[in-house]
Amino acid sequence: MDVVNAIPGAGTGRSGALARPRAMLRRLLDAARVRMEALPYDYPPAVIVAADIALLVVTVAAVIQRHSYFPTVLPILAMLTAFLPLPLYGIFKVKPHPVLLKACGMVSCALFLVQPVTADFAPFVLVIIAGEVAAIATRGITIGFSLLAIAELVAFDLAGHLLWGESGVRLEGLPMYTLGILLGTFCGVMLQYQRRFLYQERENQSIRAMQAADEERRRIAREVHDVIAHSLSITLLHLTAARRALQTDDDVTEAVDALVDAERLGRQAMADIRRTVGMLDASPAVLAPEPGAGDIDELVGDFRRAGLTVDYARSGDLAAVEGTVGHALYRIGQESLANVAKHAPGNAATVRLEVTGRAATLLVRNPLPVGPPPRVDAGMGLRGMRKRTELLGGRISAGAADDGWTVRASFPLKSTGCATITAILPGLLEPKPKEDM
Repeated sequence: MDVVNAIPGAGTGRSGALARPRAMLRRLLDAARVRMEALPYDYPPAVIVAADIALLVVTVAAVIQRHSYFPTVLPILAMLTAFLPLPLYGIFKVKPHPVLLKACGMVSCALFLVQPVTADFAPFVLVIIAGEVAAIATRGITIGFSLLAIAELVAFDLAGHLLWGESGVRLEGLPMYTLGILLGTFCGVMLQYQRRFLYQERENQSIRAMQAADEERRRIAREVHDVIAHSLSITLLHLTAARRALQTDDDVTEAVDALVDAERLGRQAMADIRRTVGMLDASPAVLAPEPGAGDIDELVGDFRRAGLTVDYARSGDLAAVEGTVGHALYRIGQESLANVAKHAPGNAATVRLEVTGRAATLLVRNPLPVGPPPRVDAGMGLRGMRKRTELLGGRISAGAADDGWTVRASFPLKSTGCATITAILPGLLEPKPKEDM
């Protein structure tokens, strides 16, 4: 028979007795952590606890040094006075104001120094309080407390209560204690400056985050605009071709082909819009690759199949065009051809893509339609093209020239020095033929 399991609580008596104090201690620690985080000084709890531990060590050492004065309770009273702000804040919610810290520290040190001992630890209470006050108070309060603390030490030294060394010689410990107060003040000032820099950095990060969010929204707006403008322009061209095929030629096959192309481009546009809008979602998503310079051929083919006459030619190696530049060239060409279909229907367009060792240039030209000339930078498309070009360090010009509308975008390419060295390196490494002896 299992005696332990048969008797209720027999096996858990000791653990049950220890569980209650542990739970109580945990609640006290959690409450203390919440109170420390609620302080208006925005210091980590570890810094506050470290200062309190240092003050505890100093006061305990000062109390032990005065063992010869027992059974008097003055050292214990001095120690409790140093920690008076803690129960005031924990019980009565009185925030540890710098004036309260100053008063408690100076009174505690004075109570200790009433009973002098050699090599006294009591003045170090003022050192720690000076650091705490300097970390949370203004400059005037900090300087004022430092002067009052030094004046208190001078007064007790003149009274013969500030002893140093085994022989109790006066005026030896005062310079060291004074330097300690100044050191504590400087440490507190450094902590306060660090806190100010932290606030400034948080503000700067908030501003940068807002700017990045605004820029991302503008970028997504440009992407959505380009996708919608391109898809609607080509879809309308296909629908026009289908209508004409049915009305004029009664050609059902040609109309169906046009509608199939319109449906395909519409689905592709919906996928692009979902991908672009999906960038706003915080959850991870599988993103399709962005179109690049190699997709310009297919872009021109879409417009041609939609009925737009496009004279297209390209030269150079597209492999030299990096992804961001290729994507910008694709979007600029897409917007330019969509503008041709929208503003100059029935006119032919000329597209030239030239890639050299230093730059990639896209040229789109079309005749101007009949009527008043269009305004430059009047639409979102032209502003988006300029923004794309400026971000990548390129140059773009768009406007009427030679009885036509011309868009010219040029992007610098990375140096091909590495490729050149790679090309000539095998020749340099080839062994030279030996000369005839």
